[in-house]
Amino acid sequence: MKTIHVVAAIIKDENKIFATQRGYGEFKDGWEFPGGKVEPNETSKQAIVREIKEELDTTIQVEEYFDTVEYDYPTFHLSMECFICTILEGNLTLLEHESAKWLTKDTLDSVDWLPADLGLIAKLKEIL
Repeated sequence: MKTIHVVAAIIKDENKIFATQRGYGEFKDGWEFPGGKVEPNETSKQAIVREIKEELDTTIQVEEYFDTVEYDYPTFHLSMECFICTILEGNLTLLEHESAKWLTKDTLDSVDWLPADLGLIAKLKEIL
């Protein structure tokens, strides 16, 4: 089984976390933390900054490493490094996603998270 190495941005603003809904592909309509694949010769932090610029036309700052999720989907293994990030510049314009929401500790369970992202929710509630 092939492993796909991705990075995810947990964009935080005070007590809120930014979540996006996929607008394409196998997991269309599922909710996730925005991000994407790490390119060759790129660090995880460089990848997450680039991905958020591409997907949301927003410049972020990586504040800290949060967690790595290892999850087996039916056709591949996902290794997802997650970072707490803040917005430096931009308005989180949805260029690839169908929808997005700012969620609080009390509303984190209100969206249908993709399986790999779901594993982060309990830990996120502890920091919100």
